[in-house]
Amino acid sequence: MKNTGIFLILTALVLWIALLFGNTYKLTPEILLETASQEHADLLRPKLEDLFDQEHSNVFSFSSSIKNAITEVNKELDAEGKSDQKIYDTYELSLTKAAGDGLVSNNKGLLFGLVFSLLVLGALMFILPDLNLLPGIKNDGIFHHPGTSVKWLGIILGALLIIFYILLYFFPHFIANWIIVLDPLSNFMNGNKASQWFLYGFLYTIAVLVMGIRMLVKYRHSKYQMIRTGSVMFFQLIFAFMIPEILTKLNMPSADLKNMWPLDYSFFFDYRIDQKIEAGTLGIFMFVWGIILFAVGVPVLTYFYGKRWYCSWVCGCGGLAETLGDPFRQLSNKSLKAWKIERWMIHAVLVFAVIMTIGVIYTYMSGNSAIFGVIDTGTLRYYYGFAIGSIFSGVVGTGFYPLMGNRVWCRFGCPLAAYLGIVQRFKSRFRITTNGGQCISCGNCSTYCEQGIDVRWYAQRGQDIVRSSCVGCGVCSAVCPRGVLNLENGPEASRNI
Repeated sequence: MKNTGIFLILTALVLWIALLFGNTYKLTPEILLETASQEHADLLRPKLEDLFDQEHSNVFSFSSSIKNAITEVNKELDAEGKSDQKIYDTYELSLTKAAGDGLVSNNKGLLFGLVFSLLVLGALMFILPDLNLLPGIKNDGIFHHPGTSVKWLGIILGALLIIFYILLYFFPHFIANWIIVLDPLSNFMNGNKASQWFLYGFLYTIAVLVMGIRMLVKYRHSKYQMIRTGSVMFFQLIFAFMIPEILTKLNMPSADLKNMWPLDYSFFFDYRIDQKIEAGTLGIFMFVWGIILFAVGVPVLTYFYGKRWYCSWVCGCGGLAETLGDPFRQLSNKSLKAWKIERWMIHAVLVFAVIMTIGVIYTYMSGNSAIFGVIDTGTLRYYYGFAIGSIFSGVVGTGFYPLMGNRVWCRFGCPLAAYLGIVQRFKSRFRITTNGGQCISCGNCSTYCEQGIDVRWYAQRGQDIVRSSCVGCGVCSAVCPRGVLNLENGPEASRNI
């Protein structure tokens, strides 16, 4: 049954990749007018005349022609001093989708159902037979599993994830056919055709739900893990995926109500503030809710429950790491050097986020684009979005799962994790208590710690674990054969620091 599941998964992946080559592309003046604004259509038409009614057999040559036309128009606008009229790259994707015709565009629903039915069915056939095994973590040879010990396989998996994120963020027109396949679902949920971000949200949610089932099976001996996994699956499906799409269909600002600044780094951007104000009562509620969540919710909830209330129970990044990333959790570096790098990097990102946010708020309130006439807030916003919002959190944060473990972003780059960690380290009731007398030094706890904490070192000494990086996932306790480790919320004064 497991082998059949693997076969179905591979078949679905082959079909998914084949979809990229399942259309031809032909641009017409009508498509240009339907897709672009009148102003932009007038600017682009002279550059695209040679492309009209020419059939392209692949998306790469077609979208490259669109990109060249946009680049030429923007250069002319710069030369004429009309930089504010520049055309955004979003037309590359929208024109590519609109010009597509063939197997993919004509069979969206069928291909969507076929690919994801095979994928989900195959995954379940691979996961569910483990219910026949005795519950609990044993000496399961995790270091010898081909998905985690064979370096070349990890490199291949990591490379595929990195390539996907690069395409998603910077070249979405190359994966236009994948986005086209999701048009029916997107239209049903929000009334619009699918975007690259709808594709991402859907794939993200499927990954969390399917791999969440794997987590439920694997850790079914632990009630804490069962409830925690159910929580991240719920919040991803309802709060991160469904509610934002429903809000869009109601012509309201799309918002993930569990996301917050500074992880949601664009929360104070001018266009988002304006969207909420224009939306009236609900929009203003969303804005006030977001402020209360990070200003009041974080310190209060972290004081009582530690950062686990968010990082391991609610957060979408943490949810993906705990489910899709679970097979790679043992790859996290436990060395002192890694810990030192982690502390410097994650707090540097937090400082960057704070400075950038102060800048954009200053610009919004004053109308001045530069702080002290020197620091351009638009440039700060751009570089933060590119370096942290795209490269670090996406390309590196997820792409490096098979190379450096499943919490690379959470450990080294998440500014919200840094904020939560500061509160947890110095003003919280949460701790993981240890009983050194019962520890047999098996090392399961350190092996399975995704945050790079050498848990055994603390357990052998009977010392509480109060590290700011600990997300309270509780897996160290779940895999301990002697019950040495316990997650507790006790009096703050009794923490053994």
